[in-house]
Amino acid sequence: QVQLVESGGGLVQPGGSLRLSCAASGGTLSSRNVGWFRQAPGGEREFVAGISGSSGRTVHVDSVKGRFTISRDYAKNTVNLRMNSLKPEDTAVYYCAAAGSRLQVSTQTSEYTYWGQGTQVTVSS
Repeated sequence: QVQLVESGGGLVQPGGSLRLSCAASGGTLSSRNVGWFRQAPGGEREFVAGISGSSGRTVHVDSVKGRFTISRDYAKNTVNLRMNSLKPEDTAVYYCAAAGSRLQVSTQTSEYTYWGQGTQVTVSS
């Protein structure tokens, strides 16, 4: 059973940066598809970025392209989300999720088997 734990959230001013990390226990992330999702108050959980365990291909939703970057740290068995130029509309609980290894990165929550508990990101002055 893979367990995921997110870290790195917090309060940051607009224009600031944060790095979220998703750590796994009970299994390796290196061969899995991993996605980052977020959910704002009153909103649905939405896909932010993902990385393929098979091809290494990454996908970022249009609203974060050029600002957020998903990457793997194989040594630490983590998947990270670097977030730059943060905006108030990025405020949400951020979740990481893992699935089996596939060439394509899914943006659908139903395609992911394992989920972390989430970490709060608040962008405010």
